[in-house]
Amino acid sequence: MTSPYPHLLQPLDLGYTTLRNRVLMGSMHTGLEDKAKDFDKLAAYFEERSKGGVGLMVTGGFAPNWQGWLSPFGSKLSSRREVPRHLQVTEAVHRHGGKIALQLLHAGRYSYHPLSVSASAHKSPINPFKPSALSGWGVRRTISAYARAAELARKAGYDGVEIMGSEGYLINQFTCQRVNRRDDEWGGSIENRCRFPVEIIKAVRQAAGKDFIIIYRLSMADLVEGGNTWDEVVYQAKAVEDAGVTLLNTGIGWHEARVPTIVTSVPRAAFVFPTRKIRGEVKIPVIATNRINTPEVAEELLGNGTCDMVSMARPLLADPAFVNKAAAGKAQEINTCIACNQACLDHVFSLKRASCLVNPLACYETELVMAPTAKAKKLAVVGAGPAGLAFATYAAERGHAVTLIDQASEIGGQFNLAKQVPGKEEFHETLRYFAVKLRTAGVTLRLNTAASAESLKAEGFDEVVLATGISPRKPGIPGIDHPKAVSYVDVLKGRVKVGGKVAVIGAGGIGFDVSEFLVHEGNSPTLHPEHWYKEWGVDASLSATGALVEKQLSAPAREVYLLQRKDEALGKQLGKTSGWVHRAALKDKQVRMIGGVEYERIDDAGLHIKVKEQPRTLEVDHIVICAGQEPLRALQAPLQAAGITTHLIGGAHTAGELDAKRAIRQAAELASTI
Repeated sequence: MTSPYPHLLQPLDLGYTTLRNRVLMGSMHTGLEDKAKDFDKLAAYFEERSKGGVGLMVTGGFAPNWQGWLSPFGSKLSSRREVPRHLQVTEAVHRHGGKIALQLLHAGRYSYHPLSVSASAHKSPINPFKPSALSGWGVRRTISAYARAAELARKAGYDGVEIMGSEGYLINQFTCQRVNRRDDEWGGSIENRCRFPVEIIKAVRQAAGKDFIIIYRLSMADLVEGGNTWDEVVYQAKAVEDAGVTLLNTGIGWHEARVPTIVTSVPRAAFVFPTRKIRGEVKIPVIATNRINTPEVAEELLGNGTCDMVSMARPLLADPAFVNKAAAGKAQEINTCIACNQACLDHVFSLKRASCLVNPLACYETELVMAPTAKAKKLAVVGAGPAGLAFATYAAERGHAVTLIDQASEIGGQFNLAKQVPGKEEFHETLRYFAVKLRTAGVTLRLNTAASAESLKAEGFDEVVLATGISPRKPGIPGIDHPKAVSYVDVLKGRVKVGGKVAVIGAGGIGFDVSEFLVHEGNSPTLHPEHWYKEWGVDASLSATGALVEKQLSAPAREVYLLQRKDEALGKQLGKTSGWVHRAALKDKQVRMIGGVEYERIDDAGLHIKVKEQPRTLEVDHIVICAGQEPLRALQAPLQAAGITTHLIGGAHTAGELDAKRAIRQAAELASTI
């Protein structure tokens, strides 16, 4: 039988071992690595991905010594006492034919503690702690720590290690002049700056043996000032190959870079250009990474010679069975990663356990279990937005008879608005997934249907789940009914032809999204990588140092004011990893962001406001209202009066700022217990 993805599913012979396919589950910290008591959960997490067909996976980062901690008492492998807990992980992976490598990550000046170290004593702009410069003896001791950690990793059953040499962590701090200001044998020329990773790799190879996978993650595009030139990247690639590396992985950007690399507005496979170029310089297999989230994209990269493997971290968080579904010709059933970062990276950077917006079972495999129900019920779900879709499919898979009802003509609820926003095209994928999932799970779908308490009671449903969502809040501003005042719903649905000057009231997530929509006028840079590179100053030719050049900005489609009542920086409540991207993008489009606004009135002249007691009139064509939402719960009281057990999830439960992460998780939790 012909494979639907022949390159993706082709084994990779490394000489002393063979990987069953070309899929690497890239390293991503989950928070489960940091506590010994959570290793059973970590084992279950990786076991699901091994069952799902992943060829080689990489753990979250483990420091080789306490100085390299990401945070105090975080993940570390430096003692024999720590080995037994890791055996739970490796044995779970090996039971299903997968292989796993432990990532060795020394955070350097990114370590969030006051005893951090680096190549030089230069503080990171994203960390309050200033590091100390490692002495020559300290450098040698750190190299030994890497070797010791690799030796322990082998004892713990790992098939290899990944040495983290990118993203601005310690090794990258040595290899790059941005941080390395040393004048000894570890600084100055690229030969000296590269000596640190070369000596680490040699020591690791000697300690762990010849038949042990060593992946080196090389920063191929630093995307910061003072980054490496392409010639220096090539020198490093050849040097680490000669030192004994098995696989060369791609690293893109430092954490302090002002170029987004993994958020949803980044085009798919936007950063494979250095991987393609480096492949011609080395003989070892190379791995492409960043925003590769479908088997089609992965297959194309492998087939056209860009790389030998593809790294996907978040896509395998979203769907642990990604590889098996692709192999079975069921790619349409893959729960695609939308790169929102809300439940994964945003959680990790807030010291919470990671999970996934579209797959809340991720990292909760032992706690949020969808076991077959002992007693099948007849359930109605009213509302086919994210919460209703998630609940209906989970509950049906458990064995319940589920009917999903919505008065709209299509599934998706608020996701149908989100997918219109430039940079959020991935939301189409979630709706495609749910459309397929409804069929495979056996959910009865009724669209264009208004549910009532009487009709639901007449059909004899045992319980009803209200996922009816929200209605936009209408603020009490004098003149709010003026024709210039329009709802964000009407704008995103194209019911209103918005003028050239616009005020947006409300600077939450919806206000930012609407502003993006207005300034781009449907021309999404995400769909045109060459435009995206220009807008963010990325040099895909790799001629510039660090692949970073000045931005070439296109003019905004409209003049936009983004307003909020709170007297604080706009976008403060947006996600940690994506908020700065939204703010920077709107700033580049000349959106005027104003906080501490009092709304006086709306009339023919426009929007009258006060800012710090100073009156202003914004002479705009339209005022778009994004001032919050109210839950839609009209069915709750009559259903309860009729004696029908009723549950609220999603916006119907809590409107606030729209939160698909909370809505889908609520749905999963209810479905697991009902």
